Amino acid sequence: MPATATPFTRRQLLSATTTKPWTQHFRHLLPIPKKFLKRTSIRDPVIKSVRPRDRIKYWNIVPGDQIRLLGDKKNTLHEVLSINRFSNRVFVKGAVNTGEEDSGKIPPSKNYHYSRCQLFLGNYELPPTKKNPDPQVVPVFAQRLGTTAPFWNRFFGRYDWKRFAVKTVPVIPHLKDEKIPIPWPKPEPRTLPEPKTYDTTKEEVVKVTYKPPALSPSMKGLVPRPPSEAEFLRTLYNPHLPNILGDSPPVEIYLFRELANPHSRAKKHARWLAWQEEKRQRLEKFFQEELSNLRGRSIREAKAEAAFKWRQQMEAEKEALRKQRWKKITDEATLARKAKRRERKEAKQRQRLTELVLKDEPNQVIPKDMRP
Repeated sequence: MPATATPFTRRQLLSATTTKPWTQHFRHLLPIPKKFLKRTSIRDPVIKSVRPRDRIKYWNIVPGDQIRLLGDKKNTLHEVLSINRFSNRVFVKGAVNTGEEDSGKIPPSKNYHYSRCQLFLGNYELPPTKKNPDPQVVPVFAQRLGTTAPFWNRFFGRYDWKRFAVKTVPVIPHLKDEKIPIPWPKPEPRTLPEPKTYDTTKEEVVKVTYKPPALSPSMKGLVPRPPSEAEFLRTLYNPHLPNILGDSPPVEIYLFRELANPHSRAKKHARWLAWQEEKRQRLEKFFQEELSNLRGRSIREAKAEAAFKWRQQMEAEKEALRKQRWKKITDEATLARKAKRRERKEAKQRQRLTELVLKDEPNQVIPKDMRP
């Protein structure tokens, strides 16, 4: 059976941790090839993953959410930094060890399993109870989540769905039987830095510097003509003279050539047809020259000789074009140096063959024309 291509590479598996909250495909549900899990040396990083059947298809905890960890008695809030869909791990912001904030280093992130995370819904005011006669504002977390049916969003190219909390901790009395919607985290707005010395300000960017030419609205007025070659060279070689076109010459006077792509398929085909027509006209010219003076030849022989001359001319032009391309690629001095070295090498080889002397050995025969 032919080998199928893997949907991902080893490098993609090593960098599978992502900060994007959207689900655009389900490649993370595919099994990982065994060759990617083998380490060729002790320095190779380990690819951590769970079994494909244990991986989560639709993630409801994404970067930007605030969570708490099950088993944490302090109920510390953590912000999700990134997620790894292959290992079901959630990376949170914050330092692992105390005192790292004061050391000036970037605090490392720690990861936890998806099952230990509870989404933070917000601070809610609970009504007074027997134990607490005063109303209290406490943080509320989602104990059980529910979602709508995911659908493919063609505009954004991803799967979209809505999430809500079915059960909360602690229970909110007035929202006990309701589904509390949980909004998705919004991305932080992009901040643009202030322009510095070498940056262009916004005022200069939006400034209109184009000045349209002063054309007469009636057909009686004169249409500006493109500058001639002499005027262009005069302006180029005499910068001290006043510019007849002004500081901002109109663009329209330079558009006397087509600015479309010359390498389009239609234009290439048109150039090929023109070249075929030129070759046909050259062949007809050779036929007319040879048939005008047969010199004792038949018409067939004259046409054959005309075709031979035509082919010789085409080959000569092709060879000249090839040499011209060689000169463009390499310098003429380099070509001359190589030719001189080739001649010197051939002269040395001829000299060695001329001065070659064989020893007298048995079964040697001297040619008759070289015998004394």
